[in-house]
Amino acid sequence: MQSNHRYWLIAVVASSFALSAKSAPAQHLFPTIMPGQRSVQVRDPSQLAKYRIYDSPPPPTVSTTEELEPCPISLDDVIRFSLNRTDVVRILTGATATSSGQTIYDAAITNTTIDQNNARFDPVLSSESAFTHLENPQAVFDPVDPTQTLLNGYITDGFANSTNLTKLNALGGTAGIGWNVNDRRFRPQFSPLNPQADTNTVLSYTQPLLRGAGIQANMAPIVISRINTELSFFVLKDSVQEMVRGVIEGYWTLVAARTDVWSKEQQIEQLEETVRYIKTQMKLGIVNRADLSQVQVTLANTRANLVTSRANMIQREDALRNLIGMPPSDGKQLIPHTPPTDERFHPDWSKLLEIAAERRPDLVEMKLIIEADEQQIILARNSALPQLDGVALYRWNGLEGTTPAGPPIRTGAGEHTDWTLGVNFSVPLGLRQARATLRQRELIIARDRINLHQGLHNAAHILATNIRSLDQYYELYLAYREVREAAKTNLDYQLAKYRTGNGILINVLQAVTDWGNAISNEANSLANYNTTLATLERQSGTILETHGVTFYEERYGSIGPLGRFFVDSCYAAETRPGENGERYPMSEKPAEEKFDLKRPKDLRDKPPAIDYDKIPLPTLEESVDDVPPEPDTKDDDDAPIPAPSTDRRRSAIRVVSNTEESSPEESASVRRSNDRRREIESLKPKSIRARIFGWGSR
Repeated sequence: MQSNHRYWLIAVVASSFALSAKSAPAQHLFPTIMPGQRSVQVRDPSQLAKYRIYDSPPPPTVSTTEELEPCPISLDDVIRFSLNRTDVVRILTGATATSSGQTIYDAAITNTTIDQNNARFDPVLSSESAFTHLENPQAVFDPVDPTQTLLNGYITDGFANSTNLTKLNALGGTAGIGWNVNDRRFRPQFSPLNPQADTNTVLSYTQPLLRGAGIQANMAPIVISRINTELSFFVLKDSVQEMVRGVIEGYWTLVAARTDVWSKEQQIEQLEETVRYIKTQMKLGIVNRADLSQVQVTLANTRANLVTSRANMIQREDALRNLIGMPPSDGKQLIPHTPPTDERFHPDWSKLLEIAAERRPDLVEMKLIIEADEQQIILARNSALPQLDGVALYRWNGLEGTTPAGPPIRTGAGEHTDWTLGVNFSVPLGLRQARATLRQRELIIARDRINLHQGLHNAAHILATNIRSLDQYYELYLAYREVREAAKTNLDYQLAKYRTGNGILINVLQAVTDWGNAISNEANSLANYNTTLATLERQSGTILETHGVTFYEERYGSIGPLGRFFVDSCYAAETRPGENGERYPMSEKPAEEKFDLKRPKDLRDKPPAIDYDKIPLPTLEESVDDVPPEPDTKDDDDAPIPAPSTDRRRSAIRVVSNTEESSPEESASVRRSNDRRREIESLKPKSIRARIFGWGSR
């Protein structure tokens, strides 16, 4: 029978151990009684929790023909969108945006460590209760026959309870009060008191005198937690500053990319018109196939460059969308409407250094790290002391029970008392570990201090680099603006010279390329200048303040110290940046119109009167209609012949038709030959000398 009880007991214990293990979907039901894990078990991804990527229209590409709805947007709006959607801080990395790893919950998460370290000072209530049944077999002599031995048991049923309340104070001392009860019943009755109850009430206090003593040493963990919370906030602020700077950079690079696309499109229009012009000349036998091939090669290269420019524009818009939390595509095209500033900025170097030393988040983080190091040194110095504690105890003892005669009996209050006063001392000889930790902390704070000085030194050089870059980009902007004006004038001259037969094709192609590149370079330099202005604010640590951005705290209800049966307490949840103020004006025109984007003249347009070597020259139409043919054209035989305008080609056709009607006696072959010669002679370029004489005779 006893063996059956033993087997049942073993089965119950085994089942309790097996069921006590928590199981997960990827575990066996009874992992504690299964054989060893002999293989790698991996679930199919379809079995995991499902999360959905929000659907959106297909993203635009360079070959997309679908028209997108224009969406005018200012720089203030873009910054505001990014701040409103800053759950995870995104930063610009090259031509795309990535997560910085910082979220609006980081500071609140670190803030919980303050209460965690403060909890060591909370009172601790403990109560232990136990029911016991003790039955110890023993051997005794048989009182009837002393030569025999009897086996019997001495049974004790008991109940014990120990309740204690302890509290640690800021000095490191621990005060406690406790109440202990031990109630016992004996069978058979061999005790003077049955039942018997032992009670005592204890007051105790332990005060460290060396290690663990002092307010600074005991409050240091809480101070470190507060510093870490500040550090987490400034790390978040640093990431938000970089996000705002990246948004500004992404905005201006998009403006430059759109300007670059416009310049490439204008180059292609120029070259396409030049191709049509050359083809007309080829039909008239004025130029050969080599000129056409040269233009077609330049046109093909420019079209390839346009593909690259459009891809860059799309990628820049996508990076901006990523930064501000928009989907890759929503059927709209972001059109910047804030023009870049072209005013020169004159920084105050001394004031800039002073502001950066105070406001730069990375320098603030280093200062906070040093403050935390100072608290760690307090702890290390305290830990390097011997353990010397003063102890005090006072106890009231009581006893009560029932006598064999029946009446109960008990001791009086305060009749039996104990007290203890003492000193406990212990120390590892040499204190090797604690003193090594102290030396480590001293070296760490020395290292962090020189890192702070290096940070200040590096900040000065970073600011100097930004100021040099700021001045460089502005000077480049001024230079490229002059280059653009010169390129525009050069393009007009080269087109006019080519139409009047005084220029060569390669100069026209080069002028078209130079003009387009000058526009792109001007836009890029001004975009870089505006981006560097934002970078200078970022490096001085004032970019959020200059844009009116502040942080506010959102709270949420959660269980507090009073427990689940009371109303939830409010705790910090999010540290979210607020909206920015209005700083950048919004124009009615796209931002690239800042660069005065006007289509240049091409070979279809009538060129203006140009002072060529201070000699007034007629326009193409006037020279063709009024200037007589030059008898001697041997010096200009190799010059390229421009194609006539549409009206002039029609006039030439009418001249040929009239000639045919006025000479019916000529054979068809002779008439065609003469008409061809007269048409070519009338279209051939005239030398400057012939033009001057022709105009003089007129």
